[in-house]
Amino acid sequence: MTISVVVPAYNEEGYLCDCLRLLTQYRTPDVCEIIVVDNASTDTTAQVASSFSGVRVVHESRKGLTQARQTGLQSAHGDLVAYVDADTHIPAHWFCSISREFALHPNMVCLSGPYTFYDLPLPQRMASYVFWRALALPVYHCVGYMVVGGNFAAKRSALESIGGFDSSIAFYGEDTDIARRLSACGTVVFRPAFCVQSSGRRFSSHGIVRIGGTYMLNYLSEVFLHRPFTRHYEDIR
Repeated sequence: MTISVVVPAYNEEGYLCDCLRLLTQYRTPDVCEIIVVDNASTDTTAQVASSFSGVRVVHESRKGLTQARQTGLQSAHGDLVAYVDADTHIPAHWFCSISREFALHPNMVCLSGPYTFYDLPLPQRMASYVFWRALALPVYHCVGYMVVGGNFAAKRSALESIGGFDSSIAFYGEDTDIARRLSACGTVVFRPAFCVQSSGRRFSSHGIVRIGGTYMLNYLSEVFLHRPFTRHYEDIR
C-alpha cells in the first residue's frame, strides 16, 4: 500500500523544518508523497515547506484544522493517508510500522498511537505517560476506538466513504469524531508502541491537568453525544 503524508500547518515556521527533515529522512519506498497544507499562514510556513525536495505544498485559505485535514485528503493519492502535526517528530520506524500493521490486519482502517513531548519538563512528561497508560488505554479498550489527530494513518477509501473530516468541528474532538465514524468501516487500532514526539506547548501554556481533562472530556462527549464539548480553542504559537 502506498502512503500519502499530510501535514496541516498554520504559522508553523518555527517547528515545520524539523518535522519535514525527519519525514524526508525516514521516508520509505511506500511513501508516494508528502503534502504540507498551508492553512492561511501569514508567516513563512509555505516557503519552509517548499525548500524541501519531494514535499508538495497545497493552500487552504479557510483557516481551521479540519479544513486543512480535508484538503490534504482531497489532495492525496496514496492508498493510506497518514497525518502528523507540524510540530511532530516521527521515529525511524514510523513508516515501516504503518506498512506492516496494515499488511498484517486487512480489516484495519485506521492506526493511531500516543504522543510523548520533547519540550516538557520531566515531571510533566511522566504525567503524560501515566495519562496514556493508566487512563487513555483502558478507555480505548472499553470504547473500541481512539485516534490522536497528529499521529494516525487511515485507508483513503475509508476516509472518503465517510465523507472525510467534519469541518464544523473547530479543534477539540475532531480526532475522536473521525475515529468513531471510521469504526463503522472496520477496526480502528490504537497502539502505545506507535508513538511520536510532539511539542507540549499547549500543555505548557494552559497546564497539563487542564488540557488533559479537556481532551478527555471532548473524547467522551464525542463518544456518547457525537459532538465536541468545547467549541472554541486558542492558537498556541
